[in-house]
Amino acid sequence: MGEIPEGTPTANRAGQLAAAAQACGIEIDYWDVWGKQHHSSIEVQTAILQSLGVDASTPTNLQHAFEERAWSEWQQPLPTTIVLSRDNQPQQVSVSLPVEQAHLPAVIRLRTEEGLLTETPCSLSDLPMGQESSLRRRSFIRKRINLPDNIPLGYHELSIEIGGQPSKASRLIVCPAQAYEPAWLESGRAAGIAISLYGVRSQRNWGCGDTTDLQDFTAWVAEETGASFVALNPLHSIANRQPYNTSPYLPNSIFYRNPVYLDVEQLEEFQSSSKAIALLNSPTVQAEIQALRAAELVEYERMHRLKIRFLKLLFRAFLKEWSRDTPRSLSFRKYIEQEGELLHQFAVHSALDEAIHKQRPDVWNWHAWPEQYQDPHSAQTAEFAHRHWRSVLFYKYIQWQLDQQFEAAQQVAQKRGLRIGLYHDLALATDRFGADLWAHRSFFVSGSRVGSPPDGFSPKGQDWAFPPPNAERHYQDGYRLFAESIRKNLRHGGALRIDHVMRFFRLFWIPDGMEAPEGTYVRDRHADLLRILALESVRNKVLIVGEDLGTVPDEVRESLHRFGILSYRLLYFEQDRNGRMRKPDEYPINALASATTHDLPTLAGFWLGRDIEARRGAGLLPDDATYHQMLADRSREKQKMLDVLVELKLLPEWFPRNASDVPELSGELHNAIVGFLASTPSKLMLLNQEDLLKETEQQNLPGSTAEYPNWRRKMRCTVEELWESPEIQAFTRMFRGWLNRTARANSNPAT
Repeated sequence: MGEIPEGTPTANRAGQLAAAAQACGIEIDYWDVWGKQHHSSIEVQTAILQSLGVDASTPTNLQHAFEERAWSEWQQPLPTTIVLSRDNQPQQVSVSLPVEQAHLPAVIRLRTEEGLLTETPCSLSDLPMGQESSLRRRSFIRKRINLPDNIPLGYHELSIEIGGQPSKASRLIVCPAQAYEPAWLESGRAAGIAISLYGVRSQRNWGCGDTTDLQDFTAWVAEETGASFVALNPLHSIANRQPYNTSPYLPNSIFYRNPVYLDVEQLEEFQSSSKAIALLNSPTVQAEIQALRAAELVEYERMHRLKIRFLKLLFRAFLKEWSRDTPRSLSFRKYIEQEGELLHQFAVHSALDEAIHKQRPDVWNWHAWPEQYQDPHSAQTAEFAHRHWRSVLFYKYIQWQLDQQFEAAQQVAQKRGLRIGLYHDLALATDRFGADLWAHRSFFVSGSRVGSPPDGFSPKGQDWAFPPPNAERHYQDGYRLFAESIRKNLRHGGALRIDHVMRFFRLFWIPDGMEAPEGTYVRDRHADLLRILALESVRNKVLIVGEDLGTVPDEVRESLHRFGILSYRLLYFEQDRNGRMRKPDEYPINALASATTHDLPTLAGFWLGRDIEARRGAGLLPDDATYHQMLADRSREKQKMLDVLVELKLLPEWFPRNASDVPELSGELHNAIVGFLASTPSKLMLLNQEDLLKETEQQNLPGSTAEYPNWRRKMRCTVEELWESPEIQAFTRMFRGWLNRTARANSNPAT
């Protein structure tokens, strides 16, 4: 938090609030997509300040709040957390001092994460004077001190001893200048295919795509398509309850994964469990699996219930060796130790959720739990975890198995020669009723929700109904939880997509009791966050793609480019100010190019207007006039797309020149659009499996819940049919042909 500028008249309520808001990162005005400027009201500024823990109810209280914070910042010599880029030499930090200490001898102590201690004497009197401040009848100054040279990348501790008095240790994070990029991609290009893993069909799964399906799909990608990676939906833990808790983008926890993706039959305990094998072969279970497999849509609750039933049976078998030092039990103990308190809190929440819901079926989330269990640190919660240790251990066991199976999936991708392998996705949101909010409540702000301002897609704005991150809490914690969120999600992968990468810069906050149009933006410490992202990327050798769709300020994209984060560009949106579709050579090099996302129509659906019909059928359009306007707009967009494809000679001479004469995504049009995307200079190109296979329905219809089968649609074919279907083989040959012609084909030999 900054300080209220000196001389701000406390009697001037509006002026004082505006200064306080800006010091806290609250934007007092912003420009919308139509070029209109919006000014946040006094009520909005006061409410958001309150959410940030600043009492702005009266001028006196506000001034007092800032004086307290200023005192906290000035009376300790070093900032709580210091994040530096290694390329900035010499590396310096600010030291706050009472003026009477400005000439005392000092010693800088640096303890690296490996435990190496370095002590460097420093003469404070030789350093130039910097910023000054007077607080509580004491005068302070700041001076810049040089740190030792060549501090390694990582998370270290820094302290300073002044006049024989040691300071509290600060967390020093030294980061690379840019995120990881493999050497071959510096001048090369690659392509991938995206799937929603839950929707993958096969002749052997239990009604939802699992890790074995992923391995089989990856094998097909490697041998048949020429692609270098398989892009996945977020694999986060969700409640698996229809229709409100199935979105992978509104997770129960971003740190752990959904057990529906486990291939239960591949667990080691299954192979040796006669009870599990007998249960699987029972007529009732076989009938349920067949029904789930044949269902048009993913049936989350039934499938989750079935898998948990088997997993409990297998866990009981595993408990027989838990107390013995077998290689398998030792491996599990090592996993638990590595995951630490983060896994323990997740597992305790899972065990509590199951136990309380079993006793009270009408209780669905922790907000309705008995009060003593709403606090993860209460004595009663600890006592529950101790008494129900087997249940807590069970949920840790599930995550261990998930970790092992996804590790195996990435190993298969690498052995098959995919240069990137698995491409993971980190969601923006966290379910306010989920495990992360229960366990890490102080890292989220109360009293406000995240959303978006009005735009052409949502004229009334959007209320996403999840709490914003508490930037100050993350900073005070040394960004430990933030770093874990990155580390956990790039694990067992070669690339990571950051959903709504603008989150690192600013989010649109809506105070409780207000509507979306009344909100405003609140800034975050983006430089710190991007540096830590780059650090985890380099350490794990994982590419980073930032989803930067929508209205993105130029300085944001410049910053992302500077940190080596690839932009995310869509065919539908890449237009200039005059509405002209950009040609392939106008796409940026440092980007991923694709046609669409899960929230937008597929290529075939776009051409048919299926998304417009779906919105109308779901009752999301206000009137028939809006419906007809959307159809007219779509006709114009199709014509613009057709015009540029014709101009680029991607369509045969005989192909119709009027979009109205092309009723569907024909083979020629399909080929042309894939060729357009492959021809861009962007380093990565991504094609959704729906667009490769010409599926018409999109995965998610924003603004809908029960009105549309969001996050439940399955692939039109099974994994086995990918190898067998003449139609799919034709699509694949077309795709691979373009990758070969545009130097995107995977060239890494299988091992």
